[in-house]
Amino acid sequence: MSGVLISLSEETHHTPINETAKIRKNLNIMNYYCVRLLRIFLVLMMGMSSSMVTHAQAIQLKNRYSSIGIDNKGFITSIKDIRTKKEYHPKGLSSALMSLSNSQGDIIHPIKAVYNPKSKAIVLHFKNGAVANLKAEQKNEYYRFQLLSLTKKEEVDNIIWGPYKTNISKTIGDVIGVVRDDNFAIGLLGLNDNTTGGPPTGGDMSFMYYFIHSPDPVKFPLPPHLKEGQTFTIGGDGHNDVAFYSHPEEYYRMNYGNAARLEPTFGSTICMHSRDRRKEQMIRFPVLPDNMDGKVNSARYQLVLPTDAGFIGSAMALYACPDSLGLNTIEKVVLAEGLPHPEVNGKWVKDPKAYRPDVAWHGSHDSLVNYMNRLGLKSVQDEGWGEYYPDRVNRWANNKVSFKSGGPMTIPDFGALMQKNGISWGLHTLCEFLQPGRNGDVAPVPNDSLAIMQRTVITKALSPTDTVITVADRAYFNEFGGWEGNHTNVLKIGKELIEYNGITETKPYTFLKVKRGFHGTTRGSFASGTTIVKLQPNCYHGFAPDMNLQEVYGDFYGKWLADGGMDYIDFDGLESCIYQGHGEYSFKRFFRRLFESYKKNGGKSLRVMGSAVGEGSWHYMSVCNIGGGDHMFSPVKNKWGIEGKDMRYVFQSSYLPATFGIINLGSEWTMYDAENLQAKSIGWDANYMLGLSQQSVENCGEKEAIFKAYRTWENLRNEVDFSKALKEKLKDLNYKFHLEQTGQQSFVLYPVGETRFDNEPYTSAGKSYQINNEFQSQPLEFSVRVHTPKDVQVNGIKIVLPNGKQILIDHKFSDSEFIILKGNSLYLADRFRKKQKEILSDPSLTLPNGQSKITVAALQEGNERIKLDLLVNTIGKGEKIK
Repeated sequence: MSGVLISLSEETHHTPINETAKIRKNLNIMNYYCVRLLRIFLVLMMGMSSSMVTHAQAIQLKNRYSSIGIDNKGFITSIKDIRTKKEYHPKGLSSALMSLSNSQGDIIHPIKAVYNPKSKAIVLHFKNGAVANLKAEQKNEYYRFQLLSLTKKEEVDNIIWGPYKTNISKTIGDVIGVVRDDNFAIGLLGLNDNTTGGPPTGGDMSFMYYFIHSPDPVKFPLPPHLKEGQTFTIGGDGHNDVAFYSHPEEYYRMNYGNAARLEPTFGSTICMHSRDRRKEQMIRFPVLPDNMDGKVNSARYQLVLPTDAGFIGSAMALYACPDSLGLNTIEKVVLAEGLPHPEVNGKWVKDPKAYRPDVAWHGSHDSLVNYMNRLGLKSVQDEGWGEYYPDRVNRWANNKVSFKSGGPMTIPDFGALMQKNGISWGLHTLCEFLQPGRNGDVAPVPNDSLAIMQRTVITKALSPTDTVITVADRAYFNEFGGWEGNHTNVLKIGKELIEYNGITETKPYTFLKVKRGFHGTTRGSFASGTTIVKLQPNCYHGFAPDMNLQEVYGDFYGKWLADGGMDYIDFDGLESCIYQGHGEYSFKRFFRRLFESYKKNGGKSLRVMGSAVGEGSWHYMSVCNIGGGDHMFSPVKNKWGIEGKDMRYVFQSSYLPATFGIINLGSEWTMYDAENLQAKSIGWDANYMLGLSQQSVENCGEKEAIFKAYRTWENLRNEVDFSKALKEKLKDLNYKFHLEQTGQQSFVLYPVGETRFDNEPYTSAGKSYQINNEFQSQPLEFSVRVHTPKDVQVNGIKIVLPNGKQILIDHKFSDSEFIILKGNSLYLADRFRKKQKEILSDPSLTLPNGQSKITVAALQEGNERIKLDLLVNTIGKGEKIK
């Protein structure tokens, strides 16, 4: 544009010449500046247009912790810590921001990305011609991406967020999709129910297996025959829970999910996806690494029925932040996005400050409230019923809460009593296990919404007496049972259940070993062409609901809990949410419905425990106290079990508390044993259930000391925020700890050393045991325990103390009885440490600092069938907890 043309009116020509010249001069000046301003305006507009739509240029996103670079093809090329400038995306590699997959499993990557920062939009173009419109928002602590629209969506089965590559490999949080090192964490959170962890797979679930990964190559170096990333099957037969866990080595890691994955060549990946669940699928589940034996949990084909959920609207949060702020950042995402944020006693259940032990109660309930109040515990799982199976027809199953001192109480009445005492109480359930004889949706009239595995039609009409059933298709009806190793083969046609065992290989395809009217259902008449299905069995020879009936059971449980005065529930058999074939999405649907129903029916705060945890249940579950006993952690021997080691890594990697499972109070426990359970749970950020019964408590010789000490630790939890240094101290497996309270917020911690010799010989010559007391000289404290077969008698014991004093104990010992020296008193005690007879009282019996020895021998003849345990306790100087 060369200039601005200005027209003058006729009056201008009548102006005097000198005036006219002056006007023309002014007009020329105006014309010059107009042109300059117009050029500046056009340049600014072009710049604004360029910033509004970035085409064929890199996209840069940034928040308070990190920056992300995306290239012009729609691939992430950089994830950087903005404080340290450290790059966390592997050099030379890239990660598709979003990809597509079709029914053949082909992955379709983007080929072009166009970014409009003003509208916060990214348009991705794909190789198949599809175009996706994404919303990309830079939040303070995270990046929010959402799919708004997609062309050619009918050709697409899944959209995939990632997998996003990182160079982090220390900690792989495969449950929720987070990878962490000592400095930084990178993870994903699905922001709607149908955005679930991991890439799309058959069943959209991962499965348990071991993979090799050393969290510290210096401390835990791999042996020559192993390499990072190798996979191994779980232990045992795949059916026995305890046998799953077979490798004690720290570099054997249990895989539990697929939202994050170790990638030895560069680090790790994190991934989520969203499926068009309105399409019917045929899957083979479970999906295991190549050439891995699933043992009893062998893969089966399953027809997955549609449900109303698509991928348009799928949204996820990508966070990259200091690892110390990882959980805090997740909570900010949860609150900002309206995700489930259950609280118990005013604290988010994922907050370590909310970690508390629960009680697993056995037997009659006379002392339950008293014990809970004395111990300072607030949540109890009632094991008195055993496993509760849901039944919408008879929801209380005619069971009541028992007492020795009086008549039974109904569930609602006892629930109201527990709530009055400020105790969360609930039952051990089998989630969605619908069992014949216990559930009205199975028999005598089966519900049409039982989950299925296969479907076909009969080719000949059936009368009630016919036992020859021919069908149009034999596909996969030959497979036994379901994937959990259950060989239950049950057909459903109309309202009749039919058991069978096999199908012919050639036409006419005919079911074998048919039993009509199974589980008391009524034999019917059916025309040719009538649909017949194979039902999905659970591992206890029952059945499961489909997605529609699962919603009904979510409602059922919510009302059942609220009406029963229960605000605690243990979902054993939580895998029943897998049977529908929709994986983690199914868990989210069930738990969302449960919590909505619970609140609608007057429930306030629900504490949820379960037999497993996945990306779909992570938000809702407070704890996952699976397993128990020495398989998890031994507070007596101060040692992690293999199962405990495996679960500790799985849970803590995904910001969940570790667990000791159910640790039953041993009537022979010392006060130090009980305190060690508390100390180690704090040190390791672990939860557990303390198994109690009136019998085990009242038998306990150190009951009063244990109750007082245990309550002191609970007071500490209530009054003190545990520092990292304190937790590290309490984690130390070389020590137990004793705690004393000197004021409301004042506590003194004492280290306790134990020198333990188990299963030692009972000989006349005896055996000397070296004792190292690293603390100052102190009163001697020890115990000797006798183990003898029923037909063998122990005729006395001789003990030589560190000062040379010899003690002869002429007593006929029974199995598991004790000799105990405590508080300057040496006495005989029964198998539960209850004092029976004092032998001597001597304040001069001391244990010097440093090395000394104690000798234990048979008073008369020895016997190789008799064994002895020697335990010597030492206690160090107390330190005030700050």
